[in-house]
Amino acid sequence: MPLLLNSFSDVKKELKKKTKKKSFGLLPCLSENDKQYIHLIREQTRQFNQNNVTRTQAYFQFYLQHPEIHWALLGHMVSRNVGWNMTDLKGQLLTKLLPERDQKAFFSFLERGSWLIFQDAFPQFLVYDLSVKGNKEMFHLLPFFHISTFMETMWRYFWQSGDSYTLAIAMVINEQSYLEKRLIQNNHFKKTVTGTVSFKMYDFLRLNNILFPYSPGEKREKTSLVGSTSRYFTSLHERILFGKKLYSLLFQREKILAGVLKWAHEHPHTGSRKDYWPNLFNDVNESFPRSLYKPRVKNCVLRKGAERLYSPQLKYAWPNTPHEDEKSGDWFEDWHVLDYIHKEVSLNGEILNNYCKTLETIELAVMAKEALLLREEE
Repeated sequence: MPLLLNSFSDVKKELKKKTKKKSFGLLPCLSENDKQYIHLIREQTRQFNQNNVTRTQAYFQFYLQHPEIHWALLGHMVSRNVGWNMTDLKGQLLTKLLPERDQKAFFSFLERGSWLIFQDAFPQFLVYDLSVKGNKEMFHLLPFFHISTFMETMWRYFWQSGDSYTLAIAMVINEQSYLEKRLIQNNHFKKTVTGTVSFKMYDFLRLNNILFPYSPGEKREKTSLVGSTSRYFTSLHERILFGKKLYSLLFQREKILAGVLKWAHEHPHTGSRKDYWPNLFNDVNESFPRSLYKPRVKNCVLRKGAERLYSPQLKYAWPNTPHEDEKSGDWFEDWHVLDYIHKEVSLNGEILNNYCKTLETIELAVMAKEALLLREEE
């Protein structure tokens, strides 16, 4: 008989019990139907987990079918930003700042993180979809996809309460905790990415803006932007709070939510920043390859006579990457992670000035580097 989790205090009791047990028990026996479902879910997840574009689209399609699962839209929008960060590495500006070795290492870091989150989140979505279609909860299947016991409890609570907010924040906690050991604390990535000078420069130039483009509703040429800048990326605590802030930005303002949905419908994700600002970015390189860089952008508008910034589509920037399976243990050890659910956060969403300054700062960095190289040649 399914566990009754009608209230948040029931959830707390259940997770306290699980913390004390430490061992989360044997996997349940499966019927033939269950085995088939597991095979299908694995196959579907594998098909959609090819690259950032296929993942991003899969999140959006799922949200359209199940708008009660708020994290699917949040995941979609953050995944778009990951795609833009990936193609920036091969775009107009960063190719002039980062050596090729760093470009590849940064891509590999972003791609692994993107793959890991999808590998964890999407089977949860498909198990939920199965439950809705059969009108019967199927969350006993979650452990077969190495999903945290924390999420099994949170899905059961959602099934009984319909509390979309709590499920979304639980998913933010889960995905960031899932990434912590597998990506952030991974020795290979510490050495090649998070511990490098280039990564510190990335932070210094404030390249970690998360942008939510949205259609403002009026007949204006330019898509509007809201968002925030992620700082202290290597802190699990800060990443969870940042995820909560982004959630509140997206789901606690009706105008923003409607505008983001309209924009996302009208602009399928390609990985190019041309998706949101075609007047500033182009997925075709308009400039001469060896010419010295001159500033092109002022307040997010092209200077007179300047070519648009090159921002390639993902499929032309990076090939699909094969991944090793990830099966290491459950991150859940302490029920106090529930405290994040009711922690107050706020975010005004003002990002435009910050983002415009970021572009201008990177241009200055490119010109400074070119001037330095010229001086060394003389």
